[in-house]
Amino acid sequence: MNFQQLRSVREAVRCGFNLTEVAHTLHTSQPGVSRQIRELEEELGIELFVRAGKRLTGLTEPGGHVLPIIERMLMESSNLRQAGQEFVAQQSGLLSVAATHSQARYAMPVAVQEFRAQFPNVKLHLHQGSPKQIAQMLIDGEADVGIATEALGDYPQLVALPCYRWTHSVVVPPGHALLDAPLTLEALTRHPLITYDTGFTGRSRIDEAFAQRGLTPHIVLAAMDADVIKTYVQLGMGVGIVAGVAYEAERDTQLRALDAGRLFGINLTKLAVRRGNYLRKYVYSFIESFAPTLTRSVVEKALGDEAKGSHYEI
Repeated sequence: MNFQQLRSVREAVRCGFNLTEVAHTLHTSQPGVSRQIRELEEELGIELFVRAGKRLTGLTEPGGHVLPIIERMLMESSNLRQAGQEFVAQQSGLLSVAATHSQARYAMPVAVQEFRAQFPNVKLHLHQGSPKQIAQMLIDGEADVGIATEALGDYPQLVALPCYRWTHSVVVPPGHALLDAPLTLEALTRHPLITYDTGFTGRSRIDEAFAQRGLTPHIVLAAMDADVIKTYVQLGMGVGIVAGVAYEAERDTQLRALDAGRLFGINLTKLAVRRGNYLRKYVYSFIESFAPTLTRSVVEKALGDEAKGSHYEI
């Protein structure tokens, strides 16, 4: 048994049982992939895949039981390499962080500055995407840390920890009618609205608030980030609903903001890592820079306790 055999099985599943794609991913030949899989099956004494001629079409029942073990073995081999690198180069390496636009643009800059000052020889890769894309990047090992408000707590492969609470704000041009009266959901329904796309930055709470009151908001534009929303509000297309941190009075001089926490409730941003992943020293340092309550001891305890089904709140 060798790691190339294990990688061939894992990639066969990830690539939808397309051995040509597996061969490309592993930089080898299709016959070579088939041979690695066959040799592992012979050693284990079971067939891992259902076949139609020479094509793989799915996992057998034994294959479904073996796959999680293969995933763990490959993860631990990666952890072993990283542990060795930890002692060879304490202050260098690569940190990959996946975050939504709102987190990357408004919440992370201070933490990134602190991290770069502390670890100048660590390369920092910042990926942006939807919460679901961020979760998948973590699961696939493409990111060390993921930050988002939505979705991260929905995946058993991840450990999601609470970072900070925030509320939405309603943004309008100066002189807008909403500035002259108490802000209500009913008042918002009388205006075209511009807010986040479904699955981004607390959009679910916005939808729930209107639905609970039996109201139907007139959403004329949905976007993935607050900068786009604010741009179209300034153009007079409608009233914006953004994360409170996305309104900056000194920059957004053509807009005014109204706190909407009472209408849409409190949102919780979470930071997630893949369960079982080895975290290097500088990863813990970045996490603490972003969320000071998440010290190394807190994160290590959560990684241990989450495996037992515990949950943390702040």
